Amino acid sequence: MDIKVGDYVTRKSHNHDMVFRVISIDSDICYLKGANVRLCADSDIDDLVKVNYEVSDDSDEVERFKETTSKLERDDYFYLPGKILHIDGDTEYLDRCLKYYNNVSLMAMGICEDEKDIAKNIRTYLEEYNPNILVITGHDAYYKKKGNENDISNYKNSINFVNAVKEARKFEKSHEKLIIIAGACQSDYEELIRAGANFASSPKRINIHALDPAIIASRMSLSDINKDIDLKDIISSTKYGKDGIGGIITKGTMYMGYPR
Repeated sequence: MDIKVGDYVTRKSHNHDMVFRVISIDSDICYLKGANVRLCADSDIDDLVKVNYEVSDDSDEVERFKETTSKLERDDYFYLPGKILHIDGDTEYLDRCLKYYNNVSLMAMGICEDEKDIAKNIRTYLEEYNPNILVITGHDAYYKKKGNENDISNYKNSINFVNAVKEARKFEKSHEKLIIIAGACQSDYEELIRAGANFASSPKRINIHALDPAIIASRMSLSDINKDIDLKDIISSTKYGKDGIGGIITKGTMYMGYPR
């Protein structure tokens, strides 16, 4: 079968477990990006099978989010959700997340930045946008063949995410004044939490959905600034739950006012 750039494919060697889009081809090697998960991979062209795939418009996720917040539209108060700054190493995933924020009526700014450059530029972005919630994400991977999962050098971009979180915490030390959501597929969860993230991936070193960081950010944006969040409920709203993302109990970022 003729495989071309832009085709959607699965891998025979992985029992067709995941759909990818072909982003480039070099000789017989295809470079792939997850259609829904934040994962890049490469594969021999003979291992691939072309599939019919329609890119999700994420309407189900949007409706699910709106169902959880519908009560806000029916009472006597007005609401000021937290502002989100989303820094992503991947343009396509960033655009998808920004579309999601827009569809759930939240204020979000987006910046596409190579993972290795986020740390050195993050203070400038924080000073310019002054967000309540910061998302630091993109691509990552845990290389099992290199060694133990507790060694951050065995990850593709975890050290870059950790350094970015540390720089953000130099700007704002309080976990309640700046909510940080950090990591991508298979990231070093423990090190990200130690560095100062409120939420991080991935406790079980699994892949996460492209929208998972945005879902957490959106839930935090609409969580009461005076109340502790329901941590388990917020984490369960993501695609893979506690295996994909974990975090700490903190307060939300949304102010309430009266009258409406």
